[in-house]
Amino acid sequence: MLDAFIIEEIKRRERLRREDYERPVVELPLPAPDDRPHRRTDTEEEKPSRGVVVIDLLG
Repeated sequence: MLDAFIIEEIKRRERLRREDYERPVVELPLPAPDDRPHRRTDTEEEKPSRGVVVIDLLG
């Protein structure tokens, strides 16, 4: 036989789980994803210039 506090704890957890399950859910009308992902090519835009900056902290 289970102790009374164990039985009450089981009931409490079941009640919390049921409340979470029955809670209303908001559904957003999102657009359907494309069948294939959009791939960016080199011709669409220029690549930004990249470089390295060296800062002399000792001099």
